[in-house]
Amino acid sequence: MKNFDVQFTLTYKGASSDDYAIDLYDVSQALVGFQRSLALTTHLVLNGEIITQSPALKGAEIYALPAEEGSWKINAGIAILSTAAYQVLTTPNDNPLGHIVYSVYDYVISESLGFHVDYDKSLGELYEENEIKKSKLPKIKESQVDSLIEKCSHAITEIHRPIYKTQTAEFAKIDAIVNHKILPLQPEISMESFLYIVDELIEEEIETIIGRVSSYNSNTYKGRIYSLSEIRPISFELSNNTRNNRTIEIIIESLSSNALRSASGESEYIYCKVHKVMSKTGYLKKYILLEVSKKPFN
Repeated sequence: MKNFDVQFTLTYKGASSDDYAIDLYDVSQALVGFQRSLALTTHLVLNGEIITQSPALKGAEIYALPAEEGSWKINAGIAILSTAAYQVLTTPNDNPLGHIVYSVYDYVISESLGFHVDYDKSLGELYEENEIKKSKLPKIKESQVDSLIEKCSHAITEIHRPIYKTQTAEFAKIDAIVNHKILPLQPEISMESFLYIVDELIEEEIETIIGRVSSYNSNTYKGRIYSLSEIRPISFELSNNTRNNRTIEIIIESLSSNALRSASGESEYIYCKVHKVMSKTGYLKKYILLEVSKKPFN
């Protein structure tokens, strides 16, 4: 039997799934999303880079494991291929590498569904552990995880498909197994979390926020900014009128300053006029940036 460094289970419950029946097309698309999100996460952990196609995964293999009788539980096992870093991190009784994959995946799913995770107190502290610091494993920066969240957005939406499309399930949950321990991911996948992803209400009022950019994609004009007022990273998108060289230069300078702040302990903040984009439940999802400046607005 093949050994796996970490296993993930996606379990659907409620509606006809409790009678062991779930729409085939919906669950097939959910499986594609599940595999893609796992592949992109694992590749980032092992290689320090983000891929856009899950078949480009290097350094690991993801297998489907037999379903359990009497449930709609989908099992996936991740086998990390032998490397110098792998040998350092893995012992017969411990597997920090599997825990890193679990922790990054939990971060991505949680942030995608509106559950804030403090990077410094979760992944930041994990990468400071002795076994991991001695390895050749790349340290994943907050900006990289933020970019991963954007790349996994559609995949995570598809995991909801049996819930929102044919409603052959009412909710789902994801658990990990590392070192023979079951580690549940924080958020429950439900119609509420689906509506959080897809439903948006743009507030008409213009507000000013102060923050530092933690990630930015020049192709989509989207990124994430650490908001001082919210005390957490928030997604943002440049409005059509702000997609110009001057604005993008300020965004890139803030991103660069934020990336270097670990060495200096300081980071430059920028000022942004924004529309808030809210979920129907009143949760702040993202900002639409209307104007950006290095100095306070008059």
